[in-house]
Amino acid sequence: MECTFDGDRVRAGTDAREQFYDSRGYGRPHNGALELAPVEAAHLLYRGDIERVRDERPETAQYLDFESLLDTVVRAVDFFVYRELRDRGFYLSPVREGWVDDIDQFAEADFVVYPRGEGPWDDTVAYRVRVASERESIPADSLLALATGDPTGVLAVVDEESEVTYFECDRPTMTGSSHHDLSATSGTLLEDRVLVETPPDALHERAFYGQPLDHEDDALQLSLIEATHLAGRGLLSVEGGELALLERGRTVEGDRFDRRLAVYDALRTAGIVPKTGFKFGADFRTYAHVESVDDLGHSERLVRVCPADHVFDPRDLALDVRLAGGVRKQLVCALVADDDIDWLSVGRLTP
Repeated sequence: MECTFDGDRVRAGTDAREQFYDSRGYGRPHNGALELAPVEAAHLLYRGDIERVRDERPETAQYLDFESLLDTVVRAVDFFVYRELRDRGFYLSPVREGWVDDIDQFAEADFVVYPRGEGPWDDTVAYRVRVASERESIPADSLLALATGDPTGVLAVVDEESEVTYFECDRPTMTGSSHHDLSATSGTLLEDRVLVETPPDALHERAFYGQPLDHEDDALQLSLIEATHLAGRGLLSVEGGELALLERGRTVEGDRFDRRLAVYDALRTAGIVPKTGFKFGADFRTYAHVESVDDLGHSERLVRVCPADHVFDPRDLALDVRLAGGVRKQLVCALVADDDIDWLSVGRLTP
């Protein structure tokens, strides 16, 4: 079978359409023949279904085998993901003009993956997949774009041993039922927290603010985040007011304090109770439904607060996801730009 490469796609003869597209979902029919994306041709070369491809570009004019196609044309990480998903029983197509409808919908993806038993001749797509190396930096806005819309957005990370880990990306709805009416109180600003000597019972017992100083004392210690949130709502007074708390928080944490406060405020407004996530390497752990600390369930999410222009390192992301999954929680990244927050959830996926 004669296959040619023009620098963009591989063209094969009329027999190839029946052999590769009709029965196995490779490429796209064109004028009675078949056009293949380079990564598809690389997979067929790897399998031995075709022997070589004639490169018609004047500056090269040579025959391409699997190794040379992978070395000069196809990203190795793309090939490893394509092969792995094929081995899992999926048909998939590269995101390129003529291969997928409404290509703008898949702008952040490298492949569309069809449900098992279906292929490019069907209308259903199961996953949008973006491919990255473990050493590649991934801007947060690109993951948000991948997480937006249907079908499911997936980040496929290829490690140094060419194994693939899949992460499902989504835009979660952050809502809860933990809304409480509270009485105002006063406290004393210490170095990096606030002490409330005689707090209203509901402040901790029902709304889960702070921690008791000890079991035999009514006094309550609040974090700077909790105290600033309460002061901003007129529920806590300290010497110097809310401004003193803000200044202390910025002294302790810098700009990070304002981002964390914005996320804390948003979570409380949504009826979700945030508590420190330090033990889990996160900013907050969250409870969507709190009626009493005496009947408190497990927290559902770990929230990591990042600036909107954050760039993810796949290794760090894999660590965060693994830790969250290990304690049966969902990892959510809160991406903050001023007072605007985008929520991004990331979790392990086995296609």
